[in-house]
Amino acid sequence: MIPVCATCGAVFPASDDPPAGCPICDDERQWVPEDGQQWTSLDALAAAHRNELREEELGLLGVSIEPEFAIGQRALLVETPAGNILWDMIPLCTDDAVAEVERRGGAAAIAISHPHYYSGMLEWSRALGGIPILLHAADREWVLRPDPAVEHWDGDAYELPGGLTLLQLGGHYAGGTVLHWPAGAAGRGALLSGDIVQVLAHRRSVTFMWSYPNMLPLPALEVERIVAVLEPWEFDRIWGAWWERAIRADAKAVLRESAARYVRQR
Repeated sequence: MIPVCATCGAVFPASDDPPAGCPICDDERQWVPEDGQQWTSLDALAAAHRNELREEELGLLGVSIEPEFAIGQRALLVETPAGNILWDMIPLCTDDAVAEVERRGGAAAIAISHPHYYSGMLEWSRALGGIPILLHAADREWVLRPDPAVEHWDGDAYELPGGLTLLQLGGHYAGGTVLHWPAGAAGRGALLSGDIVQVLAHRRSVTFMWSYPNMLPLPALEVERIVAVLEPWEFDRIWGAWWERAIRADAKAVLRESAARYVRQR
């Protein structure tokens, strides 16, 4: 079987038995249930769940797992005339979801914001023809299933087809990455942030944390640095990691205001 952590959705190498523990959950940015680590498998996940597809905006397709599983994030397919990019990742990869991605032109690569979302990256890569998986080198140690498809990039930025750019922000993880999409929001620009820049439930502000479930904040200086890195990039919208988590207008101003409030409160 291929074991899957039921708490964070991490996918492990094939084995007769589940691992002794999940290093992603053992880290202070995640958590282990009081009654111990829980496990499922890719086959069991596919038997009880499905992929849900939603059009977030023109050229942006969301792919989630229903009923919700583990952390509950969804992936995003960003469509460009020069090739599509699959952003962030989920453990479940169904034939129906892959067929829809292929109908939209497939994907040239997978890019992922941070290790909590590595999950089913190999399954999606293989289903889409062995496309490369782009991960920041600073998070190399968190790759649970090394594979030739995994490509580690280094530095502050990485250019992709269609004017897309990966930006290393750090913060939540050393290699924490966001995706800048200049054609998003009808040409006003969009930032696909995972939870490196976390869109809050009321959708009027964002925040920045070392650990979200354990409420461990980042230093104020680190938040100021993150905002400074984003300052040269134009975006009017932020797409977070979950359905409905989006700042749909004036997102750059929201980012600045949220960071200023964070620094005042620290």
